[in-house]
Amino acid sequence: MKLAFMGTPDFSVPILDSLIEAGHEIVAVYSQPPRPAGRGHKEQPTPVHAFAASRNLPIRTPTSLKSSEAQAEFAAFGAECAVVAAYGLILPKAVLEAPAFGCLNVHASLLPRWRGAAPIQRAIQAGDTATGITIMQMDEGLDTGAMLLTESILLAPDVTASWLHDMLSAMGARMIVTALEKLEEGTLIPHPQPSEGVTYAHKLAKDEGRIQWSRPAAVIDCQVRALTPWPGVWCEIEGERVKVQAVELALGTGTPGTTLDDALCVACGEGALRLLKVQRAGKAPMSAAEMLRGHPVAKASVLG
Repeated sequence: MKLAFMGTPDFSVPILDSLIEAGHEIVAVYSQPPRPAGRGHKEQPTPVHAFAASRNLPIRTPTSLKSSEAQAEFAAFGAECAVVAAYGLILPKAVLEAPAFGCLNVHASLLPRWRGAAPIQRAIQAGDTATGITIMQMDEGLDTGAMLLTESILLAPDVTASWLHDMLSAMGARMIVTALEKLEEGTLIPHPQPSEGVTYAHKLAKDEGRIQWSRPAAVIDCQVRALTPWPGVWCEIEGERVKVQAVELALGTGTPGTTLDDALCVACGEGALRLLKVQRAGKAPMSAAEMLRGHPVAKASVLG
């Protein structure tokens, strides 16, 4: 098929690659515009933009698709279908209706749970035991379109956002190829989303990373696994802001934020957590044991 692809982050790259490998003709790749990044604040193309450039594909990076000019340009590519994966821009009705087969979205949750921007992180943060991929026929709502294909994956108690990101990206890459095969055969059957169980995966914010030791240990554990590497989770240890990258549930009770031993076991609102991997400002990530060799933290210390 003649396809337009619309995506931005690393999650989307294997999906675009799978479409190329399956023999589809990519007539245009749409991605978010380059933005300043790194120490030099030089403009950097998005991962999808960079990958598309390496394959010599036509690339467009509009800041919006609301203008008649942008919509006319999109229609002129003559795509039979558009595949959308974490693009980040709203698609107006004119864009949604331009391809003969419409726009298919690869969404990283089991809809209608976790519609929105950060479904991977929100599923882990909420302690969900399962999630998956939904291939959806897009409409004008926020992830409200009819479901075409779904596949689920069980979440282990120690699942991290990085691992789940890669698993769901690979799953979506495989599923979208199947969906397009069924679309061409006329065997892809849409199912309306149920009205029950709707939740929204709001965009991640930097201030979500601060640990509040008054929360239950299990909730903080989910926070660490969901928000690492970005926006990152942190606390203060002896007045220094330290990122916390891995923890484990531990036995013990005490005043929240107080260390229960000299190996960074910390009392929470319910239960306790042991810090396993940390990162001090300007330093590489290290095990808690490595940090403690140079900066001991005594029992009964209070973490901010």
